Amino acid sequence: MITSAEKALTRKCLAMAAEAGAQKARISLTKSSMNLVSTLNGEVDRVTSCQDRSLSIVLFCDGRYGSYSTNKLDEGDLRIFIRKAAEMTLLLAPDSCRDLPAPDRTVKDAVRGTELEIYDPAFETITPEQRRAFALDNVVKPGALREPSLLGKPVEGRGSLSGATDWKLISEEGEYSDSDFHNYIVDSQGLVAMHSETSFEYGTELTIEDEGGNKYSGGWWTASPSLKEFRPEEVGPAALKEAVDQIGPRGCRSGKYTLVIDSEVSQKLVNPILGALNAYNVQQKNSFLADALGKKVFHEGMNLMDLPRSAGELGAKYFDSEGVATENHSVIENGVVREYFVNTFMANKTGLSPTCEDVVRPRLLPWSADGKIRRTRQEIIDYCGDGILVTDIEGGNSNTATGDFSFAIQGYRFKKGKVAFPVREMLITGNIVTLWQNLIAAGDDARLCRTKLIPTLAFKDVDFSG
Repeated sequence: MITSAEKALTRKCLAMAAEAGAQKARISLTKSSMNLVSTLNGEVDRVTSCQDRSLSIVLFCDGRYGSYSTNKLDEGDLRIFIRKAAEMTLLLAPDSCRDLPAPDRTVKDAVRGTELEIYDPAFETITPEQRRAFALDNVVKPGALREPSLLGKPVEGRGSLSGATDWKLISEEGEYSDSDFHNYIVDSQGLVAMHSETSFEYGTELTIEDEGGNKYSGGWWTASPSLKEFRPEEVGPAALKEAVDQIGPRGCRSGKYTLVIDSEVSQKLVNPILGALNAYNVQQKNSFLADALGKKVFHEGMNLMDLPRSAGELGAKYFDSEGVATENHSVIENGVVREYFVNTFMANKTGLSPTCEDVVRPRLLPWSADGKIRRTRQEIIDYCGDGILVTDIEGGNSNTATGDFSFAIQGYRFKKGKVAFPVREMLITGNIVTLWQNLIAAGDDARLCRTKLIPTLAFKDVDFSG
């Protein structure tokens, strides 16, 4: 945690900035630690422990702006550092668009830093022996696959979706980590705010080999801000099922198919939209959503919320890096773009109304054309009937200026609501706006261990090539 002495030193930096000639200033102290135990083929491979503490200093001197950081937190050193930073700032050209956010926009209720209930005091009590046990106890063992597959098809013994039974586990890498993060921020207009969070994470990647020498990889992970709700034991079996179900891929004809995209990768079809909503990209004419504010651009079934004040959930925040208060609100409502992400600088530069500088915890709400909510991936596959399920996007790109995209994918062909066979080395291409105008359904299965809550999605008439 950030100590009283560290808080007092942070506040002193405001006085140092004023003494150095800054009319306004913002000081942000961050403090974090991380512990990691990784395994390779069932044995401890690497152990890491690190700590970090630094100050970020923003100065406004005679209409000029400068941003600086240091990890030397001795009071004498800081006084010299801030004086030199102010001298450097005065060498820059004036910029009337740079300013602190208006005081009525800054956060008032982040007093203790633990209001969001995402800091677990149990973090302070974990021993090295417990971390080692978390890593080793969740290693995948040969023959571990005994449950139904992630695709909903029963797996007998060591069987796979294709019916192959003669495969073996040839490598496994696991990683357990826990971390804490604290932020204390003050400015010369009265802002004082605190944020604290913890995270417990476990992930594994493994490779299997079938009887023909073909190799398939699978991975899974989980995370939680609470040790009590942390479920690392679920990771290994899920990763193994993912690898085994890829055995026996077949070719699939190029053409238009219904696309169902798994919640594990669906955020990659939302990220281009979030980038295009950034005011910097809009101002630079590098956004396919320029001039879209207040307009219906997407399908009416698209409802994207930002829910930064979701207590107990990873990624929740009461304020952004400027200290501006977050709020739960609509970003895209019934297909209509409701806001851009506009910090103080871009608001002054463009004339747009200021908001938080970025989306914090986006969530796409569930929807389907007939009004019935399909909560799981299998329910959406049943609803669509025929198409291709995408479970991994292996590469590709999206053009922020035009919205055109091309992604390499792997997944499964499904017919009549049943998964038929794995497919690999295919591309999906198109335009993000057109894609989202063809939305069929959005599920209710977003993984809470992600900061972006995007569920399984379905779109019609998507171009696949292979």
